[in-house]
Amino acid sequence: MITEYELLEAVPNQLFIGGEWVDASAGETLDVRDPATGQVIRTIAAGRAADGVAALDAAVAAADDWAATAPRVRAELLRAAFEKVRERADEFALLMTLEMGKPLAEARGEVAYGNEFLRWFSEEAVRITGRYGLNPEGTGRMVVSQRPVGPCYLITPWNFPLAMATRKIAPALAAGCTVVVKPAELTPLTTLYFAKVLQEVGVPAGVVNVITTHHSREVSEPIISDPRLRKLSFTGSTPVGQSLLKQAADRVLRVSMELGGNAPFVVFDDADLDAAVEGAMMAKFRNIGQACTAANRFIVHESIADEFARRVTERVSAMKVGRGTEDGVTIGPLINDAAVESSASLVADAVAKGATVLTGGSAVDGPGSFFEPTVVADVKPGSDILVEEIFGPVLAIATFKDEDEAVRLANETDYGLVSYVFTKDLARGHRMIDRLETGMMGLNVGVVSNAAAPFGGVKLSGLGREGGLEGIHEYLSTKYTLIPTT
Repeated sequence: MITEYELLEAVPNQLFIGGEWVDASAGETLDVRDPATGQVIRTIAAGRAADGVAALDAAVAAADDWAATAPRVRAELLRAAFEKVRERADEFALLMTLEMGKPLAEARGEVAYGNEFLRWFSEEAVRITGRYGLNPEGTGRMVVSQRPVGPCYLITPWNFPLAMATRKIAPALAAGCTVVVKPAELTPLTTLYFAKVLQEVGVPAGVVNVITTHHSREVSEPIISDPRLRKLSFTGSTPVGQSLLKQAADRVLRVSMELGGNAPFVVFDDADLDAAVEGAMMAKFRNIGQACTAANRFIVHESIADEFARRVTERVSAMKVGRGTEDGVTIGPLINDAAVESSASLVADAVAKGATVLTGGSAVDGPGSFFEPTVVADVKPGSDILVEEIFGPVLAIATFKDEDEAVRLANETDYGLVSYVFTKDLARGHRMIDRLETGMMGLNVGVVSNAAAPFGGVKLSGLGREGGLEGIHEYLSTKYTLIPTT
């Protein structure tokens, strides 16, 4: 099996532009650190504005040929990438654990999940359809076709380094678009390694370009303002997304935005408590709580709140904290010290307003950026933890009296990405599907993400969908042609 050192040395440390690995134009570098130790694990190129423009130049130069490439050829390249990632699953998993901190078992799960986007969109590439028919007046034939939107700029977050890259790159390539990818500066290594895979399987030069940088605004602004760019896709925080939307508005640029969340996890009094607790553990502590889909507010019926709290506390107290490569670890480090401070602040505010910490609640002494897995019960209205996205291993419990109050509390947020509901009452489940203001919902299940399903939210959680039948249409434009019948 490959060692950590050998793996890190195998990851390119340059920018990937026009099919070549090149140094940053200004010669700058950035250090990538292991959040479990704080140590630098790889030093890579840090691009500037000129590098971003060069990457867009390459994407534009390759755009016409790639759009004209047969769908079957694009499909087979994506399928080849899927097979290559599957062969190197252990390497990708270890790399994500090293740069992001998630336990190795979870990293393997992300490889399987993220890789499915390559397989799914390899199959969708040959199923791009249109329609043909007589117009109502009988004076002409209508031809409706789908065309690739053109060069795309894809900005990915740090928390799912492989899945967020494949979820954007795969549909773009399947649709016939070329891309410039800017991974998060905290976790760029997985994207670089994935770009190496795409190069190895024969994706043509310029179709995929990767810019790593710690000058995000400087690099992004000239790309977004360039009239040759046709599409912007961003996953990250809502404030950054709002800023990017303002920039995109000047050019009426097509956008997809997957932004923040504040997911309610509603447990009714008739719920299967064993299933609800299992779902809670998955919805809250997957990825150390650092997921936009993580359950943020546990809204539990008052008659079962104490028992629910007891059961989850028993499970959470047994969780092992440590470096993700260690056996048995279920809670790795948070991404950095700022994330630890944020979790500590939210817990402190909740306690000050009357909540009770049942387990955990504190930062763990370094090295590394660790926070104890935590359960906070009896959280009062007005607590910051009910309003802000936690992005850490903190499970916060509030109570409700009846269904209408549960719905009000669940919808009492500017966000609307995902919700979770546990009830044995099928009619109530259907009512919650209709009443909860979220783009996705898990009914008696704690994980909803799937490559075959549309991922995305409403309100301040974003625009557009990734994955599913809908995902490829984010990278296609509709063209209508009228052909006279006479």
